[in-house]
Amino acid sequence: MRQSALIKDKGRLQSQPFYVFVCVVMLGLLILSALAAVTIGSMDLSIRDVYSVIGYELFHLDSLSAYARGAAHNVVWLIRFPRVVMGLAVGMGLSICGVVMQAIVKNPLAEPYVLGISSGASLGATTALFFGLGAVLGGSGVGVCAFIGAFLISMLVVAVANIGGPANSVKLILSGMALGALCMAFSNFMVFMANDPNTTQQLTFWMLGSLSGAKWGSTLVIFVVVAASTLFFWSQHRPLNLMLLGDDVSITLGTNLNTYRHVYLVLTSLIIGLCVYASGTIGFIGLVVPHAVRMVFGTDHRKLVPLSALTGGIFLIWADVLARTLLPETEVPIGILVSMVGAPVFIYMMMRKSYGFGGGE
Repeated sequence: MRQSALIKDKGRLQSQPFYVFVCVVMLGLLILSALAAVTIGSMDLSIRDVYSVIGYELFHLDSLSAYARGAAHNVVWLIRFPRVVMGLAVGMGLSICGVVMQAIVKNPLAEPYVLGISSGASLGATTALFFGLGAVLGGSGVGVCAFIGAFLISMLVVAVANIGGPANSVKLILSGMALGALCMAFSNFMVFMANDPNTTQQLTFWMLGSLSGAKWGSTLVIFVVVAASTLFFWSQHRPLNLMLLGDDVSITLGTNLNTYRHVYLVLTSLIIGLCVYASGTIGFIGLVVPHAVRMVFGTDHRKLVPLSALTGGIFLIWADVLARTLLPETEVPIGILVSMVGAPVFIYMMMRKSYGFGGGE
């Protein structure tokens, strides 16, 4: 009797009206979180200050011309708001990448950090900084190197997992963790060898994660790419759902998933490269957020993709608020705080042996 009641409750949570209601609520929470986060910091700002500055910059209303300059304008528009938008974009991007990777390898433990792809992107970025490739390749040089690092490591993880037999989810996780540790070792070595204090500070930024470098130019590009990618993966809910069923079932239904996997891998590598370029290495968002959403709404990617994107954005916005307000006159690297949440969740999932979407190995 109790089991049937639980099944009925779960079905109600996964129903279409409830899903639409939650999406509307989450979107409202996202907007409120963004506005509230801008008000929090060493300089006290009211909600009126925030929406007045943003309203002037977006619509140039004469009634808000008093907010066109001054301390409040500079703090809101040049420092905090781009940082909040960057946190939203990075949180969405890493969460979506986690959802897609978990479908590709059919394992809810998969995510950019665990599979070593974030570490590969970080290695690419630190290599560019260490050897001065950013000056040679232009302003986007570090981002290009981060993408190359993420893509090469993703290919290498798959290749290593196929050694000695076909890859399975456990081999992918283990090869990703090993290669991720190797990438971090090389990155740490470059930090150790860097003699220039500015270079050392930049390299440390990539290792620990921070949103303090958010500027409107890069923020808007990353936000547009992540938003477009989210819509794309939302439209791909059918192939993503088929991946959970396996290649045999998909071939029976007339779909070859190999092409989809390659396209998804390239696109997720691009997103991860951009996120690491903007914020450094931030681990476990792609694990924690999809797991929490999946517990409530199940494995249907038509619901999982948008809700994970919204939840990831809200999560990282408030993680960044905590990072810059937890200690007076200093900022805690956001990667440290997120890992403090993500690592216990990873251990919990390992203890439950939740290696498959059906709950077992």
